[in-house]
Amino acid sequence: MKEIYECIIIGGGFAGLQASIQLGRYKRKTLVIDSNYGRSTYCKSYRNILGWPSGISGLQLRELGKKQATEYGISFLEDKVITVQKNDTTFEIVTEKGLTFDAKTILLATGLLDRIPDIKHIFDCLGTSIYVCPDCDGYEISDKSVLVLGAGIAGANMALEIHYWTNKITYINHDGEELETDVLNQLRHKGIIYQKEKIIEIVKDQDSNFKGITLKNGDILLADRAFIGFGGNKIHNELAKQLGVELLNNKHVIVNPRTKETNVSNVWSAGDLVAHSQQVTIAMGEGTQAAVWIHKRLLEIN
Repeated sequence: MKEIYECIIIGGGFAGLQASIQLGRYKRKTLVIDSNYGRSTYCKSYRNILGWPSGISGLQLRELGKKQATEYGISFLEDKVITVQKNDTTFEIVTEKGLTFDAKTILLATGLLDRIPDIKHIFDCLGTSIYVCPDCDGYEISDKSVLVLGAGIAGANMALEIHYWTNKITYINHDGEELETDVLNQLRHKGIIYQKEKIIEIVKDQDSNFKGITLKNGDILLADRAFIGFGGNKIHNELAKQLGVELLNNKHVIVNPRTKETNVSNVWSAGDLVAHSQQVTIAMGEGTQAAVWIHKRLLEIN
């Protein structure tokens, strides 16, 4: 007889890990399937999390979470889920490696990936001196000179948003369309310098601290920090679509605000896949909340 998990969590980022810890404390038979390649794997320092005033890297936090969950009996598999199908009372999950699993409940925590062009050394500085999220790291650029590396309107909006923290901003439109006149006027009004040119390389020191960029035309622009705003982020909603989960504007998953359950019975979602503010702490909270209600449902159906 095939083994049936009480819950399978798809995605081992912060939402999935936090949910797994909570389900482990409920002694629920849970499997986490994770490709080990997500947004949280490449940020080298989160500084806005309670208890980590000096920052903690995404990889370190993931490792700590996995270790904690394993101690509660949670199983982990490094693989990628290809299909999810709802049967009468369970879900059938098939992975890229050809493995098949059955589960009574599902938590989708597949998140999203930022679009980051292939610019030399950009990942070396990400999370320490090149940032993605103004809500997370706007504080880090207070009164510093900043380059916004971006594309079209997405980069322009990033430059305008971070103006709250500093007025020393240059926006480099790397691979986007030319800006419309009203957007250019907004940038000028804020004193933001604008240039449309390909970025070839990040200039960094031996400790991988951002120092500037080299442009295709040969110019070198120096600054203290950088933000990226390329737009076109990839939301991993393929499995949600397979299950008929309701999406906001065909992108992020819509959940019950209280329970985090989707419109599909026994399917929950948490983290950056959900329509919410993209914060580590929010993802963790949603993971916990989803796990609480998954446990309650299992009490009913077991």
